[in-house]
Amino acid sequence: MKNILLAVCGLSPQVITETLFGLHQTGRIVDAIHIITTQLGKEKILSTLLEPGAGQYFRYLRDYERDIRSIDFSPPTIHTVCDEHEREIPDIRDEEDNEHLLRLCLELTFRFTKDPETAVYFSVAGGRKTMSSCLALAAQMYGRSQDRLFHVLLAPEYESHPDFFYPPRTSRLIELRDEKGNPYLKETRYAEVTLVHLPFVSIRERLGEKYLKKPLDPATLMMSLVKEDQIRLVIDLVRKKVIYRGLEMDMMSSRLALYAYFVMLKKDCTLSDQTCTRCDECFVDQQAIFNDQGKILELYGRMAGSRPVGEMSDSGITNLSGDNFTMYKSKIRQDLQKSFGVYALKDLEITSIGKRPNTRFGIGMDKGKIEIVY
Repeated sequence: MKNILLAVCGLSPQVITETLFGLHQTGRIVDAIHIITTQLGKEKILSTLLEPGAGQYFRYLRDYERDIRSIDFSPPTIHTVCDEHEREIPDIRDEEDNEHLLRLCLELTFRFTKDPETAVYFSVAGGRKTMSSCLALAAQMYGRSQDRLFHVLLAPEYESHPDFFYPPRTSRLIELRDEKGNPYLKETRYAEVTLVHLPFVSIRERLGEKYLKKPLDPATLMMSLVKEDQIRLVIDLVRKKVIYRGLEMDMMSSRLALYAYFVMLKKDCTLSDQTCTRCDECFVDQQAIFNDQGKILELYGRMAGSRPVGEMSDSGITNLSGDNFTMYKSKIRQDLQKSFGVYALKDLEITSIGKRPNTRFGIGMDKGKIEIVY
């Protein structure tokens, strides 16, 4: 069985050697180390741990007489979070960066847990809290019985110390700082590294086979656990929420007004058949949408607060055009996919049929499964 350490790391690469030390001290063999980090984190790892010959990782192996060839850890096993243009992200600064981070965590976890002859040691000790959360979530999605989730505890005075990377075999004095910032010396033999095993509940065994063919987003994976008889779409105009299969999401008032308009077109269809498969009777073209601007504004006014709609900007949802309709449709799709997963889009998204200039728009959800709360 091959053991892989998969860890997140920020600007304190010491956590990697500390984790490796903790694993070795508890008798766990590590065959490969893979790190999820940012551009700045990668630079830190390369300069402090993997500097040829002098890096702290190599020092650790020499200090504890471990064969350098026994562990696969090198620049190719450092995985940097990238944006949609494959540019490395310097830091996790906003929600979009966090989405790229989560995607990378899921992709690597899926990849390493696909082989039954591997065991993955997930380390959530490094990086920003959001990095730890994303890797822990990936472990919950795809983790197996042989995989483990770990955190590393270290005395606060040694934590993130620029010169402390692991307790060396021969203890030495190191300069520390007390709570007031005053320097003092202390032996490294007092730096106890504690490897904490964190239990986690994996949903992998409850996923269908089609959900294990490629890495998927958490919303799609969670949706797969909901029973089919619970499929229902609720548009709550009072609380400004979209509810699907029991899961709730908030949507901006402008987007929800347009989305609710299409849901109401489906709900108010006069055809008696409650099954909407292959039926597009409620689909409308752009001109019909623009002609119904008043209905969309009325829905928007319900959710926009006390400010009169007439006093709002005459751009955006208050004055739909071909361009901003396309933008709104795209944003609504992103909201739905993020909250309910890619497989839910066939029911929920505003889709189109026909070629220009005869394109019409609507949603595919069966009208009998739709409820609107005013």
